[in-house]
Amino acid sequence: MAPGIPAAMERPHFIGIGGAGMSGIAKILTRRGAKVAGSDSKESATAEALRALGATVHIGHAAGHLADDATCVVVSSAIRADNPELVRAGDLSIPVVHRSDALASLMEGTRAIAVAGTHGKTTTTSMLAVALTELGLDPSYAIGGDLAGPGTNATHGEGAIFVAEADESDRSFQKYDPEVAIVLNVELDHHANYASMDEIYDSFETFTGKVVPGGTLVVSADQAGAVELTRRVRDQAELKVVTYGEAATADVRVHKITQRGLTSEVTVVLNGKYLTFTVSVPGRHYALNAVAALAAGVALGIPAHNLASALGKYTGVKRRLQLKGEAAGVQVIDSYAHHPTEMTADLEAMRGAASDARLLVVFQPHLFSRTQELGTEMGQALALADASVVLDIYPAREDPIPGITSALIIDAARAAGADVTAVHDKTAVPGAVAGMAKPGDLVLTMGAGDVTDLGPQILDHLSS
Repeated sequence: MAPGIPAAMERPHFIGIGGAGMSGIAKILTRRGAKVAGSDSKESATAEALRALGATVHIGHAAGHLADDATCVVVSSAIRADNPELVRAGDLSIPVVHRSDALASLMEGTRAIAVAGTHGKTTTTSMLAVALTELGLDPSYAIGGDLAGPGTNATHGEGAIFVAEADESDRSFQKYDPEVAIVLNVELDHHANYASMDEIYDSFETFTGKVVPGGTLVVSADQAGAVELTRRVRDQAELKVVTYGEAATADVRVHKITQRGLTSEVTVVLNGKYLTFTVSVPGRHYALNAVAALAAGVALGIPAHNLASALGKYTGVKRRLQLKGEAAGVQVIDSYAHHPTEMTADLEAMRGAASDARLLVVFQPHLFSRTQELGTEMGQALALADASVVLDIYPAREDPIPGITSALIIDAARAAGADVTAVHDKTAVPGAVAGMAKPGDLVLTMGAGDVTDLGPQILDHLSS
């Protein structure tokens, strides 16, 4: 039987309840019987889904939204100190709980799998959630994106296993005590919070140090940062280390990945035996994510052949190479990629899936700090496309940085030989892209911001 509701979470109020991480926790608490309330900046399908579960969701932020009898106020790192609901919580002496602490409290008493890494967390967590559900294990899960099948980012299950996406961006993944930790890759990102790779490694070492005694770290044997992390933590007491990947030394070794259109066939060698299964999304990086999920499930004692078969039921996550539709012979696909490594992987995946198609990209940079540090690499990644449209930077939680604009990316892309057009008016993009596209082309909307909204609009223009 899954755990119940922590006392502090009986009547929680979420500031920013519509966010991917916040809404997942709110959904789980609602399903466990908590009286959940919260606010968000705008209406959304997520807000409606929460209301359908019984939560109270206010639109806009105002002190009056916070009930006097709230047992806690849940915030993410994006909530600013002058938020009126947060200020009122202080006036009423209502405890303020960070999102990561709230999630950690929900994971207590479970067999937790925490999925970490600079890229691929959402996909790998989702693969595990789908496979464990398919096997009848009824897991709880909290994911940073909506599964394409169930259409939700979180659920409360009655089984013993809890699968959670573990966010390194603000060091919140250090709050969890998993039985199995997955580290997919370790790269420098989130520059507002990390000044160097040494700080990143220190943070990941703290995360792996929280694995329960006798627990397992599943870590890539291929990616340089993950290999270095493995070197640093191999001597941690009572930590089992299982490596996976294409390296000859990997404990779960990838023998072959064969791309078949929009799917991949993966063969691994595990305990001296060959095991082949299908991954229903394109790209080597997604195939490797599936191998990480396989290794984690095996670490919990799940038979490998059962898990491999169940992984084939995974059909994707919204915004992770999600097909939005087709019009006038043009397919429009949405990608959440916003880091150069992710951008390159998704562009290469689409090249492999449709090698004869022309690839057009609509890219929206995410965060001023990331653009400042990685703008050149983003531009170089766009050289993999036949043509790109680059929007202004999506600020999210950040204030502008003087001199940091999309021009950094555009200049780097052109220096790499890319065909790039700057478009500052987002409303002009659908018509511009529809005018560029020809039958047989692939259009990829790419970025972590509201560029995702443009896919349906591009389809509408193509249809008209």
